[in-house]
Amino acid sequence: MDLSIRRATSDDAEEIVEIYRPYVEDSVISFELEVPSSDEFAARIHSALQKHEWIVGILDQKIVGYAYGNTHRARSAYRHSVETSVYLEQSHCGRGYGRRLYAELFERLRKMDFNNAYAGITLPNQASVALHKSMGFQPIGVFKEIGFKFDQWHDVGWWQRRVNLKSD
Repeated sequence: MDLSIRRATSDDAEEIVEIYRPYVEDSVISFELEVPSSDEFAARIHSALQKHEWIVGILDQKIVGYAYGNTHRARSAYRHSVETSVYLEQSHCGRGYGRRLYAELFERLRKMDFNNAYAGITLPNQASVALHKSMGFQPIGVFKEIGFKFDQWHDVGWWQRRVNLKSD
């Protein structure tokens, strides 16, 4: 069955939390230390959809991944830039769904007149680096030892791509 993609709603929060949970509890991919509640995720979705975009990928009537763009920086001059993320249910990684979600997200953000997308990747993370490279992101720098999780310091690589050019 093919992945279908639609705009997220606050009602998707419970399924999204379950996709996100292992990234918080078992990895340094997310720097959150505790899994947010469904209510917190519903509020995040609602907030993101005010000016940005949040989409979900569905297989067999079940959400298996999501991608979103959100505020890069609060100052008004940054309003044409967006920070992006994509997460997949771990059993669905490596099937091209992340790329499909990102391609759809960037098309929607382009139509919303965003100029640049930024993504932070906790290092090392070969799969995420490969995904972002395949989507046209380029590395722009590394924040050394910026996150402290599981009793260790972690670096974050920052990546950028143009949104307003159709290059997917």
